[in-house]
Amino acid sequence: MLKVYNTLTRKKELFKPLHGKKVGMYTCGLTVYDYAHIGNLRTYIFEDILKRVLLVNNYIVKHVMNITDVGHLTSDADTGEDKLEKGSRREGKSAWEIAEFYTKEFKKDIARLNILEPSVWCKATGHIKEQVELIKKLEKKGFTYLTEDGAYFDSTKFKDYGRLAHLDIEGLQAGMRIDVRGKKHKTDFALWKFSPKNEKRQMEWESPWGIGFPGWHIECSAMAMKYLGESFDIHCGGIDHVPVHHTNEIAQAEAATGKKFVKYWLHGEFLTLKDEKISKSKGNSITLESLERDGFNPLAYRYLCLGTHYRKQLAFSVEALKNAESGFNGLKERVAGLLEISHGKGDAGEYEKRFLDAVNDDLNTPKGLAVLWGLLKDESVDSRKKYDAVLNFDKVLGLGLGEIK
Repeated sequence: MLKVYNTLTRKKELFKPLHGKKVGMYTCGLTVYDYAHIGNLRTYIFEDILKRVLLVNNYIVKHVMNITDVGHLTSDADTGEDKLEKGSRREGKSAWEIAEFYTKEFKKDIARLNILEPSVWCKATGHIKEQVELIKKLEKKGFTYLTEDGAYFDSTKFKDYGRLAHLDIEGLQAGMRIDVRGKKHKTDFALWKFSPKNEKRQMEWESPWGIGFPGWHIECSAMAMKYLGESFDIHCGGIDHVPVHHTNEIAQAEAATGKKFVKYWLHGEFLTLKDEKISKSKGNSITLESLERDGFNPLAYRYLCLGTHYRKQLAFSVEALKNAESGFNGLKERVAGLLEISHGKGDAGEYEKRFLDAVNDDLNTPKGLAVLWGLLKDESVDSRKKYDAVLNFDKVLGLGLGEIK
């Protein structure tokens, strides 16, 4: 039986979907103003493993992933400029062209990494109506206020604000000055931002509050609930989403509906480089394309990620990737050899049970890989049965082992 670590409760829990064998799963997609870096892609690999584990447990998964193509500011605290507008200026293209180009590049990356596509792709710019309607519900229930800067959510009116991140709200409020014009509390956040006066934005819309664009957080709640309902099973993202983005998603969704938004929250840890997280803002981002140009197989990067549990930080280095590629090449040679030789008479049933137990234990891929290698080295198991078991393992691992001849 599948167990997952729920960030909301801070413990490992038996997975029980809300609706029998049907699972609703939402994953935060890329803000498409630049290439995905390999830290981003580590998160999508972990989410892919989760989805694959659900599928091998015979769940029917409806997976929704958003594309943030408007509204994500350079600061999570509602300050700075829109990242798409910034990308537009950087490259001398329209914001719409920037979003289209980097969406296509992102989809190429996930294909190269054998990441299964979601059931539904949804763009923020394609769901402005749903976001406006959600804000109107919040306004009607008294959770919003207007400033000269936009429409904001009053976090003090939502009783359980910050429970996902276990935030010390009183400490935050006491220790921080408020630097957004007219914002009442440190933890309040923008639902709708007004376009700057005397400036024409490329992406802006009419709304009941004025011409502008949606806040980053409202996008995910509106799209998730449109496709998965007001309450659904799983929401995933990077660990950096916990204190702000996902905390705000919960607040606005539950304030609007009065229902529990998501049952299980899962978060992937950082990929680090010299003890700091890989990010565009730090100027240390590395892309999958750059690794390919240096001669690495993208699936060697996937193999590297599988060797560390998704809830542990993974220190990236070229040496670590070289070692992973060597291990991955050795794995492929072993698998190819199974089709050329015949030995052993035993079956692989015990290995298959151990592998499933490992990945059902909060997606323990390092242990799963150890079981795979143990099987390959066991001379007592019939090679054809061994090969069939490897293909079953690869339904979770996604390393393309069935394509090896």
